[in-house]
Formats: sequence, structure tokens, C-alpha cells
Amino acid sequence: MDPVLDTLTECSDETLLAQFATGDQAAARALTARHLSRVFNLARRMLSDTAEAEDITQEAMLKLWKIAPDWRSGEAKVSTWLYRITSNLCIDRLRKRRSVGLDKAPEPVDPSDSAELGMQKQDRARALHKAIQTLPERQRLALIMRHFDEMPNPEIAAVLETSVEAVESLLSRARRALTATLAPKAGSLGLSR
Repeated sequence: MDPVLDTLTECSDETLLAQFATGDQAAARALTARHLSRVFNLARRMLSDTAEAEDITQEAMLKLWKIAPDWRSGEAKVSTWLYRITSNLCIDRLRKRRSVGLDKAPEPVDPSDSAELGMQKQDRARALHKAIQTLPERQRLALIMRHFDEMPNPEIAAVLETSVEAVESLLSRARRALTATLAPKAGSLGLSR
């Protein structure tokens, strides 16, 4: 690993962003290494399309680099700001899809399991993915950030610009909707009730 990056891993996001604003490319690499995969995973889960998720990730990171010189430390966490930008870009992309009718994406295939187990996992994943895609956008975002990205509710609230109680309500409604959608299929998916 790069010794310069090793020393930067202890720096806060705000410090790294301030260093980048003064031209420090190592700080940019460290900040990118810290957040790139989380931003990409959020975009991929929201959009169900790797290529579009890569585009969104690049666009979100570019916005971060552009805002660096004007960043006001203490107003928001860099990670929260980056998630908010990413989620807004994803919502915009989803809305554009609806207008042109591109709302179905192929599911990835997991070749590592046996054929039977792989098919069962695919069926479960497809059913869950399909059920998640039917959720309203804010419920879907809250659910993805909480259960897939393991973000705490206060951070989700900051990203969604709402209260922790509202996040809990979004998550509760999302879980109930998923349960109602998936319960009739539990037997065929090999899930116990």
C-alpha cells in the first residue's frame, strides 16, 4: 500500500477534502478509497444496473471534488452529503427511466453455488429485488441504506433530510410491504413462515 495513503487513513473526511481543495491528490485518493464502494453499492442497489451505477458514482464523486474548495466544515458530514447526492442522482435516473419505459433490468447470475442452490438463491433474490423495486422511492432508499449499507438511522435521516422517527416509520412501512408481498411466495421460495 502507498505509505502516503497509510498516513491519511487516520484523517477525517473533512480534513481530506480540505487537503484536496489545496491540490493534495493523495488526499483525494484516500477519500475516494474510503467512499467509492459504498456510493457505488447504493447506486447499484437503487438502479439494478452496474453501468448506470458506475455513471452515478462517477458523477457523485465529481460533484464532491467540485464542492471541495467551498466545503464548510461542521455543516454536514462528507459521507452524509455524498449519500444525499448519490440518492438524488439515483432518483433522477429512475424518474428518467420511467419516462422512457426502461424499468426492467436483468438479474446477475451467481455461478459459485450448485445449480439447485443457485436457482433457489436467484429466485429469492429476484423476488426480494422485485418487491423492493415496488416500494416508494424514500422507503426503498431508507431500506437499502439501513439493511444493505448498514447505515445508522440518524445518518439515514440526515441523507433523506428528515427525522429519525420518520426514517423508522419509512423502514417499518417498507418491511410490512415486503412481508405482505413475499409471504404468499414463501413456500415456493423455500422460506419457512
